[in-house]
Amino acid sequence: MSKPFVHLHLHTEYSLLDGFARINRVIRRAKELDMPAIAVTDHGVMFGVVDFYKEAKRQGIKPIIGCEVYVATDDPKVNHHLVLLAKNDIGYTNLIQLVSAGYTDHFYYKPRIPKSLLAQHTDGLIALSSCLQGEINYQLLRGNYPGAKAAAEDYHGLFGADHFYLELQDHGIPEQKETNAQIIRIAKETGIGLVATNDVHYTEKDDHTAHDMLLCIQTGSVLTDQDRMRFDTQEFYLKSYDEMAQLFPTEALANTLKIADMIDFEFDFHSKHLPRFSSEPDFDATAALRELTMAGMHERYDDVTPYLDRMNYELEVIDSMGYNDYFLIVHDFIKYAKDHGIAVGPGRGSAGGSIVAYALNIIGIDPMAYDLIFERFLNPDRITMPDIDIDFEDERRQEVIDYVTAKYGAKHVAQIITFGTFGARAAVRDIGRVMGLGYGEVDRVAKAIPTSLGMTLDRALMESPRLQEMVSASTDVALLIENARKIEGIPRHCSTHAAGVVVSEQPMDHHVPLYLHEDAISTQYNMNLIEELGLLKMDFLGLRNLTIIKNALAFIKANRGIEVDIDHLPDGDPETFQMLTEGDSLGIFQLESSGMRSFFRELKPQTIEDIIAGISLYRPGPMESIPTYLRNRNQARASYAHPVMEEVLSVTNGVIVYQEQVMQLVRDLAGYTYAQSDLVRRAMSKKDMAVMQKERNIFLYGDGQQVSGCIARGMSEDQGNRLFDGMMDFARYAFNKSHAAGYAIIAYQTAYLKAHYPVEFMAALMSSVMGNSPKLAQYMDNVRAMKIEVLPPSVNHSFEGFSIEQSSIRFGLKAIKNVGTTLIASIVRTRRDGFRSLDDFLNRLSIGVLNKRAIESLIKAGALDGLGETRRSMMLRYETILDGIQRGSRVNAAGQLSLFDEVEPLRSGPRTSLPEYDEEQLLEMEKEVLGMYFSGHPLSRYAELRQKFHCRDFVEFTSLDESNDNIIVSAIAMLRSISVKLTRKGERMAFLRMEDEYETMEIIVFPKTFQEVEKLLEQEQYFLIQGRLSVKEDEPAKIIANSLRGLSEDIVDQKIYLRLPAWETGSIDDIIRLAKTRPGPASLRVYCEDSGAVRDLKGHEVEPTDDLIAQLQALLGSDAVVVK
Repeated sequence: MSKPFVHLHLHTEYSLLDGFARINRVIRRAKELDMPAIAVTDHGVMFGVVDFYKEAKRQGIKPIIGCEVYVATDDPKVNHHLVLLAKNDIGYTNLIQLVSAGYTDHFYYKPRIPKSLLAQHTDGLIALSSCLQGEINYQLLRGNYPGAKAAAEDYHGLFGADHFYLELQDHGIPEQKETNAQIIRIAKETGIGLVATNDVHYTEKDDHTAHDMLLCIQTGSVLTDQDRMRFDTQEFYLKSYDEMAQLFPTEALANTLKIADMIDFEFDFHSKHLPRFSSEPDFDATAALRELTMAGMHERYDDVTPYLDRMNYELEVIDSMGYNDYFLIVHDFIKYAKDHGIAVGPGRGSAGGSIVAYALNIIGIDPMAYDLIFERFLNPDRITMPDIDIDFEDERRQEVIDYVTAKYGAKHVAQIITFGTFGARAAVRDIGRVMGLGYGEVDRVAKAIPTSLGMTLDRALMESPRLQEMVSASTDVALLIENARKIEGIPRHCSTHAAGVVVSEQPMDHHVPLYLHEDAISTQYNMNLIEELGLLKMDFLGLRNLTIIKNALAFIKANRGIEVDIDHLPDGDPETFQMLTEGDSLGIFQLESSGMRSFFRELKPQTIEDIIAGISLYRPGPMESIPTYLRNRNQARASYAHPVMEEVLSVTNGVIVYQEQVMQLVRDLAGYTYAQSDLVRRAMSKKDMAVMQKERNIFLYGDGQQVSGCIARGMSEDQGNRLFDGMMDFARYAFNKSHAAGYAIIAYQTAYLKAHYPVEFMAALMSSVMGNSPKLAQYMDNVRAMKIEVLPPSVNHSFEGFSIEQSSIRFGLKAIKNVGTTLIASIVRTRRDGFRSLDDFLNRLSIGVLNKRAIESLIKAGALDGLGETRRSMMLRYETILDGIQRGSRVNAAGQLSLFDEVEPLRSGPRTSLPEYDEEQLLEMEKEVLGMYFSGHPLSRYAELRQKFHCRDFVEFTSLDESNDNIIVSAIAMLRSISVKLTRKGERMAFLRMEDEYETMEIIVFPKTFQEVEKLLEQEQYFLIQGRLSVKEDEPAKIIANSLRGLSEDIVDQKIYLRLPAWETGSIDDIIRLAKTRPGPASLRVYCEDSGAVRDLKGHEVEPTDDLIAQLQALLGSDAVVVK
């Protein structure tokens, strides 16, 4: 039997960094306490109300939607809390409009709602007077009983009888004891009802510690701080009826049920609220779309006749589902973008299957050419709304959003909110700081947590032996993990979704509450909820690669006078596909990862269709099919159970790669419509067993109506079952071909430009990553490997981005740290006849753009090297010159100089003839401000050591074939990154990314060696690597390290370890005979397996050349020789 009490004042985790009542837990607890309803009233926001509503419905409790708002006063620093509950649809609309206005129109530190605005939106709302921060309590605490009573009567007048209640709370706080008695008095004198609430901020009483930690994270405090924000007691949890009955009068408890019974609000998840393209009353969207589509068909196809049936079918489906305006809106803003020179991508997602979208120039992929299916995008059985994702060049995406906002009205367009949650590592770092633990200790714990996608602390404790050791060894670490687990997964902050934009016919705040974040208005509901509530979401994606293509085309036109038609490139270009086959795809969209480069060496693509398949296959799951795909490349080797399967799967060598293929198979083999086949595809991808069993029967035997079934079409039951099983296995991972095709088009465009116009493409590519030093360094290495010269930055020649000088690329000034666009513009504008000296450079620039950090960075980068002075000299003088310029400016502004006053001495400094910094200092300066070494490399200092240890360049290893697998090699390189993984036995090993002067390679460090060198890897940057080369077919070469030695220490002579079954004179003599042919510094150490003895062959040191090692391996076995 339900209890006669309902909680009406509750803060979920969406009262960010304040509420700690997790929605699922707090509702479950309310159900355990036999409460028939429960309210959500987060602080000033409604972020979580839909999730709260759905979870309450799922658990069989009545949800009450509300918000604790901030009512504005004449003092902008003072706001009064007020709890508002939505009684019905009108109340919900009024609530979201009030909450929205608090952010969009009246925000001042908090989303404030003026009382005048509140008075206009009281219909359908029930109000509670709130906590000690409410207006009535505020007056009572200041001894103003008449003012408190007047405020109560004012609110009662606004909301009406039975719609405003005086709230009683008792958390053991003295002030509440004081005000409760007076509130009861006001209730008696005015007849206003009382309501008992607990200001719930967490679910169980024991949660108060975790809640306190959240407050510390919010305020940047630690638990031991005395003067910090904290709750006075531990009573802010979801109390039972019995606990509340001990504190409050029966009337106040009974009124909670009365209020709950009045609530009659349900979210509408069935209606659609689509915008209209035109507000003209006689505008016919259906006719307009058909007219535009027909015109576009004639532009796209020489002969439209073969495609008219497809076009008409699509238009009928679009019209029947009410999406005519949607297509017109998207067509309109894409046309705007193209008309204004904004690069637009070919499209991504399932919209690629629509010939109407192709005719309207919404997408650039011909669905007929790639067998793309419209029903994958839109069909009458589809529950969710269609998604048209559009890529724009990243630098001008906002212009398109601004256009849409202006066209349909600011009140009808909003971006979409997204929430960042406490991940495992973030939770540990935040809680560690709150607990006052040292940064180093917390950092070590955080780094012991694996970085796998979706990693949780529970999983980390199972998968990371290092974390287990830390927890076992330290009570502080154990407590840290325990506390971090409590907050893991709850929202930490909110931001604006990178792409999502929503447009509505009515003003947005008629449907969802709005939020203001960094001057951008967004919805308070996330992307999924927006769609569930019937609003139209579109993705306006900013894609860097489109900017690269656009800039490369501009470079080509300026440099060569050629206009490349990037949208009509010939498929099968030999140079492009040869480059991809060689794995030279750095900078190519979707194809630049080392794994993808390796795969494309095997794939040997020849057409865009091959790129589509490659993108679709190289993902977790489908990767298992890669060997079969490659093995069946010769179609004669692929076997098919049915001719239809060959027709559908021949394009992918007999392997199901695409979702569209699943749809084609069930249609062509069993007679499904495409709309029905999409339902099968979705059930398979979601592993919905009940639906799949039903569909298996239909696939085999038909449904007695439209679907005949595969048996009726000539397939045996056994064949049909095996085929269905196979489709189920593949469908879980099958990729959307329309989406892959969009990616492949951009991949091909970028690859074509790199293959045919490498200078222009690489200049545009490097300009796109000027804020990403590691990426820039990687591309710089690639440019040099292509034998393209990169000229140093120069104030006399460089522009903001990378530019082209004949067949060379000039380094861009924006890639220099601390150098902003305003200063760069001033430099380019001012340098007409070139800067002649440091003094000339500084004096000609506007005083407003000069700052010491930027000038220092330009000097360190070498951008002033052409001004006849060493960097050391300029570093000594530039501050003096700048100070003089600034003094001169101040004096001039004060009017203290006459026409004949000598100004120049203030604006220059004495020239010096200081020698230049040494090479190491120059390189470190470049690294500091460019993020890379430009004019040289630190490893060049180890040339003698390289010679002594017979080190080879990485680039040599990458060109070797499989016959060189397992040879012993040495190299000197610098550590770039380290990734620690667990073996199947739970042992830690490492994958190092190391770089020498010309190339990067992966170094594999197995557990035994990693245990020896782990600390060294944290301390050193430069290493002597010795180990075995791993060269596998179509894989990048790797080194399996036997030893790693830091170059900051004195490198001792090498040792060659030889393993013998026993000390045998014949074998020893053979070893000594070989040693005499190659005398040198390396010791020979022999290990005898039978006795375990280790002996040095003194007097027989050798030069560890490759041929000597090879001869020793031939004599003793490849595994019996190790160089360390």
